[in-house]
Amino acid sequence: MRIAHRLRSWLEAGEQPSIQLRLRRDLDHGAPESAEVRRLRRLVPRSGWAKEILNLVLPGGQWTSPGTTSRELYLPKYIATNWRLIVLSDLGVTRSVPGVARSAELLMARESGARGGLGGSGSEVCFTGNAVRMLVRFGYGDDPRVQRAVDWLVRHQKRDGGWHCFRSARGTLDGWEALAAFAAIAPPERSSAVERAIRKGAEFYLDRGLVHEGRRPYPPWSRLHYPNHYYYDFLVGLDMLTALGYGDDRRMGEALDLLEARRNPDGTWNLDAAHPDIPPEESYQPRTPIYPFVLEYPGRPSRWITVSALTVLDRSGRL
Repeated sequence: MRIAHRLRSWLEAGEQPSIQLRLRRDLDHGAPESAEVRRLRRLVPRSGWAKEILNLVLPGGQWTSPGTTSRELYLPKYIATNWRLIVLSDLGVTRSVPGVARSAELLMARESGARGGLGGSGSEVCFTGNAVRMLVRFGYGDDPRVQRAVDWLVRHQKRDGGWHCFRSARGTLDGWEALAAFAAIAPPERSSAVERAIRKGAEFYLDRGLVHEGRRPYPPWSRLHYPNHYYYDFLVGLDMLTALGYGDDRRMGEALDLLEARRNPDGTWNLDAAHPDIPPEESYQPRTPIYPFVLEYPGRPSRWITVSALTVLDRSGRL
């Protein structure tokens, strides 16, 4: 896909192989096994954001907290092992990096629940969906523990087609992690049950225009963030639904219009805010200390958000 020369030069000038990988793979439609895509994959853990994260890993395969329970993999938010691994999987790192393989195995060993979910005895959709998406991208899609977790996510879909990370009879747009996990699974590797769950889940989001839930607009859903951790915004919805092939559905129009309206005159998009981006009046507030983690500065043009937005517009035929 042709991008203005000045914009492409800006994206590549950051010397981030993860951005270059996304340009070649997602926008130039480079084959996964092409020489250039493979070269960039090898570069990802050696420089830029991924290298900075990998340099902080402890000898036991953890970040920040070296304890022996699952709690130390999750806390403190958002700098402990779980969160670092999610970002590394987004950046294009795979299990071929020994440190990542060690960390992923540690997470699966500690977090695999008896009924198939991830998060131990307290398995829930947000953690399990994030972990499945991460592990599939790392290359563990055929691991029995990941396959059981996929089945667990299918079983926990609500009747209305959505998911919820807390007890609820209905789904919520905030419960996006399961559908995003299914989007990470290659189509030939999806079971019929997963395909049915995808269709129901896509309808849940499309019927709500990706942003409409509740009596009043929820401002954080209209701001752009990265990392998303387990918070939703409209670019999260656009990314997973276009990846699943719904880019030409007319119900995507409002969210796509919003994305185009947020584009800067020079063709870039800003990183609007860092999570947790929670309005003061919101009833949910984190109960543990939070350490916000970002790759770029909020309020400024973002290479990650820009390449994500361009990918969405390309999939939707708007680029």
